[in-house]
Amino acid sequence: MTKARGGGRRGGAGDGSNPGSQLLNSQPLSAGTPPFPHPSGARPPVLPAELIPGHVAIVMDGNGRWANARGLPRTQGHEAGEASLLDVVAGSIEIGVRNVSAYAFSTENWKRSPDEVRFLMGFNRDVIRRRRDVLHEWGVRVRWMGRRPRLWLSVIRELEVAQEMTRDNTVMTLNMCVNYGGRAEIADATRRIAQLVKDGRLKPGHIDEHTIARYLDEPEMPDVDLFVRSSGEQRTSNFLLWQSAYAEMVFLDTLWPDFDRRDLWRAIEIYADRDRRYGGAVDRSTGPG
Repeated sequence: MTKARGGGRRGGAGDGSNPGSQLLNSQPLSAGTPPFPHPSGARPPVLPAELIPGHVAIVMDGNGRWANARGLPRTQGHEAGEASLLDVVAGSIEIGVRNVSAYAFSTENWKRSPDEVRFLMGFNRDVIRRRRDVLHEWGVRVRWMGRRPRLWLSVIRELEVAQEMTRDNTVMTLNMCVNYGGRAEIADATRRIAQLVKDGRLKPGHIDEHTIARYLDEPEMPDVDLFVRSSGEQRTSNFLLWQSAYAEMVFLDTLWPDFDRRDLWRAIEIYADRDRRYGGAVDRSTGPG
């Protein structure tokens, strides 16, 4: 039994700016500048470094319910959630989380209404464009996980520009999971491995867990330590299935637009108080006699 400890695809319309010119003018900021403080003055809890999760996965849920409760269109719920993600990234830096994966658009989200899908495509594109400069200033490395097919070219372009701009940053990594699904990721990895076997470059007997991990979207990404979902729902929704095999799950009732770094810190405190066994058992002494 071990106390919780951190672990340790990529590949439109716009505002008229040229992403390439911004990229050429950017400078690597590996160390970064401190993020803005929380308006309340809240500070992260003081925890031993070994109790800070190395990788936090977040299902940003509850935007629609937040909007419905206020008599607003669902799209306004998504818009309100943008600030929550930025605040959670700031809080992650403050407490020392090195990897955050945000579920921005799933492979199942294509089933939503055409109007909402169009909005989400443009919204994700614009969020990345609006926020990449401040993320770069903070020393955040942005990575994209997900499938290219069906994704708007303008979204792909903004994701790739953000990746290139921030590639040398080392404060933390933000994995933007856009057009991502855990089953799809495993299927894609399996397809690549099957092709290697067909080509005679890999023997079936040599395939193990490490082989599959090497062909996932981000093979260098550590496994998930803490899996957080907002809104009170208690399911994984096909997010980082392989990487979350031994993740600690924390489900919070807060709807995503109301979520901020204090909720993240609360989830981390819950995580830090748990015992991670990784499939092992704990012998509890019953005392003499």
